[in-house]
Amino acid sequence: MGTARTAVAGSQAQPSDSSEPAVCGPDRSASVRRMQTSGIQRARVGDLEIAYETFGDAGDPPVLLVMGLATQMIGWPDEFCAALADRGHFVVRFDNRDIGLSTHLHAAGAPDIMAMFGGDTSSAAYGLTDLATDTIGLLDALGLDRVHLVGASMGGMIAQLVAVQAPERVLSLTSIMSTTGAPGVGAPADVALPVLLAPAATDRQSAIQRVLDTYRVIGSPGFEFDEAALRERAGLAFDRAHDPAGVARQLAAILTTHDRTADLAKIAVPTLVIHGSHDTLVDVSGGRATAAAIPGAELLVVDGMGHDLPRAVWPQILDRITALVARAG
Repeated sequence: MGTARTAVAGSQAQPSDSSEPAVCGPDRSASVRRMQTSGIQRARVGDLEIAYETFGDAGDPPVLLVMGLATQMIGWPDEFCAALADRGHFVVRFDNRDIGLSTHLHAAGAPDIMAMFGGDTSSAAYGLTDLATDTIGLLDALGLDRVHLVGASMGGMIAQLVAVQAPERVLSLTSIMSTTGAPGVGAPADVALPVLLAPAATDRQSAIQRVLDTYRVIGSPGFEFDEAALRERAGLAFDRAHDPAGVARQLAAILTTHDRTADLAKIAVPTLVIHGSHDTLVDVSGGRATAAAIPGAELLVVDGMGHDLPRAVWPQILDRITALVARAG
């Protein structure tokens, strides 16, 4: 098992679109027009089409952003991506399968989530390893030999698996608000389970309200609740694609995953683990366990942060990712 260097920063389900980690804050598109962006494009990855967008200069070190359960690529807002590109990175964000503008596996139907909680995983259409394979396939399609991976929540789990399955493709790893899959760590608090398993929204307004209700529970108590930004993102997510069954399939993939602790010990690239001290959806013990499992990993616990990335935390997160990329070469 590896040692972890720990720093503490000062504070300032039920599957439905946008029920997982939001990167909060208004998306001031006008302020990032100067950034070189690709617009939405699609790449063929096996039988799937993966929707993606890039920011910055393709000659800069590539950073691939992987989002979490029920959250589209716009969970990494334009301004966040532009700020990362401003720091000298070629940024790629994308929609996982079954979310946003990427392929939805409608023919697979909805899994039996309650049966899965009881141990019967037979209705799962795929696992997290398949999502990791999608990610590697996207790298192939884009001609990116090696990248710096940044994953949030389920995206952190996917990024971990990419680093395990294809270590030659990964220059550095940043795992945010994620966990190892070990049963004793990273469990949701009792207060988070009702919002995770609440009935899916049926229309645009209820989808927006559901996101607001969710983040009032799993968001960051140490930072301002940015209702306007959440409303905007939730509405845009609904307009792009609303597919509760697809999100249920993603949740099933999480529920079928194995304990990655032993595999994480094989990761040899520079690694940063970030977690909020007040994360009610994935307890901070998940982040601590991840950092302990990966040799030499740095651990940043942000005081007052929950299961999102408040705008006030962006500069610190962006600076730490930039430093990690520089250290990884």
